[in-house]
Amino acid sequence: MSDINEMNAGPRWYVAHTYSGYENKVKTNLEKIIENRGLGHLIFDIKIPTEIIVESDGGVEKEVESKVFPSYVLIKMTMTDESWHVVRNIRGVTGFVGPGSKPVPLSDEEAAAILNETRTTTVSLSVGDIVDIVDGMFTGFFGKIDEISEDGTEATVIVSTVGRDMPVKVETKQIRRKAE
Repeated sequence: MSDINEMNAGPRWYVAHTYSGYENKVKTNLEKIIENRGLGHLIFDIKIPTEIIVESDGGVEKEVESKVFPSYVLIKMTMTDESWHVVRNIRGVTGFVGPGSKPVPLSDEEAAAILNETRTTTVSLSVGDIVDIVDGMFTGFFGKIDEISEDGTEATVIVSTVGRDMPVKVETKQIRRKAE
């Protein structure tokens, strides 16, 4: 593996592939090995890219952390024979991303894009659901969802008033799925 030392370009972000569900174990075990063997000068940081997903069912919101790239762990390290060997032999690691046994570092732009934590909203409401409006000007009305915005923050609900159907735009946090 002496060609690994030749490709050493200082600390860079590398991607290690793991067995599914082993990402946290790999991170924990690697942190212990770094501390026990004094490898802080070679391996600087370990990240598991995650995002916070806000699941919304009307007014009830729940935050859930989700892995952006399941089965992958990002490691900022100086690539040497020693650091390669340590990471490669952690239980659960199947190898580095790159051709054969040559790990390819991420570019600075790729690393920055991956490491930025994102927040997304997932709405567990769908077109056709019957909902109650629980907040805002139309509180107390109910209707059928006709449309949901792309970002999931607004919905168009068709409500019946005075014998006529009327589309009403509301925020998804202002409506709840009608109990059946």
